[in-house]
Amino acid sequence: MTKYREIKGTLIQNVSADPPASFEGQVWYNTTSNALKIDKGALVSAWSTGGALNTGGKGMIGVGTQTAALVAGRDGATFSGDTELYNGTSWTEVNNVPYNIFAWAGAGTQTAALGFGGYSPSPPSSPSAKTVSWNGTNWTQVNDLNKARYFNAGAGTQTSALTSGGTGPTQPTAPTSTESWNGTNWTNVADVPATPGGADGVGESNTAFLQLGGYSPAIPGPRDTTLSWNGSSWTSLNSMNSTHYQGGAAGTTTSALIFSGAPGPTGNTTTESWNGTNWTTVSPLNVGRTEMAGAGASNVSSLAVGGGPAFTSTEEWSQTGGIETITSS
Repeated sequence: MTKYREIKGTLIQNVSADPPASFEGQVWYNTTSNALKIDKGALVSAWSTGGALNTGGKGMIGVGTQTAALVAGRDGATFSGDTELYNGTSWTEVNNVPYNIFAWAGAGTQTAALGFGGYSPSPPSSPSAKTVSWNGTNWTQVNDLNKARYFNAGAGTQTSALTSGGTGPTQPTAPTSTESWNGTNWTNVADVPATPGGADGVGESNTAFLQLGGYSPAIPGPRDTTLSWNGSSWTSLNSMNSTHYQGGAAGTTTSALIFSGAPGPTGNTTTESWNGTNWTTVSPLNVGRTEMAGAGASNVSSLAVGGGPAFTSTEEWSQTGGIETITSS
């Protein structure tokens, strides 16, 4: 097997922080984030127009990738459990969630998804503790959350998910609990140190999760915080460059994107990219809106879907160059 040293004439350097001025092709191992990284040259990124939803709305969940995504539930012309699948070009309507729901959280993929929490406008209108599982064809109701909540953050897989924060049944009280999903049940784990509603969540599992931004009744105003969950405790990481509230997000704990989000009907167009250590402000959305669904596996390839008041538009994110994480542990 060809070795890196034989190609470049040097060993991969271990460093505690990313080099402040790396060069294209440089590879290093960050011992703080336990990640192997590479400089892929000048960062080029942009949003472009994708296929339009069949039914516009806000407050949807979004899961999957840029070419195989799912969105479900929404507040549009009417409240619904509408579910649509994206193939990279167009959206197709499929079987609905068995109840009307919006402002909820999701996890998983286009063929194996989970939706949880949210606000159900069906009488009696109330925050929801329901959880539903998607098998690629139908939604099935499974075990409830321990705490009803909406505008909650969530991410992970169908069998390993996490939810945090949100807005509770009584204002201005917000849930402080974090709940972990093992494929069958939700379990209360360590409380999140900041309990905002409207935060975004990204992550790979119930042991690798980021809670991003939000709005806390205890500390009025949108937030720029990045909080990391490792399965047992929360850690504060580097803040975002802007505040984000009820926007959209996609990716993982080492490669994520957050976009738009601000009180009001139009939101903003701000987009930021996360490399596992820092946030960088990148090219803005073409159209600002709030309560969007986000889908995508990284900060290189993502979707921003729908949003308030009842947009049908989809924007596709493409990024090349920059610092890329090759592997992490």
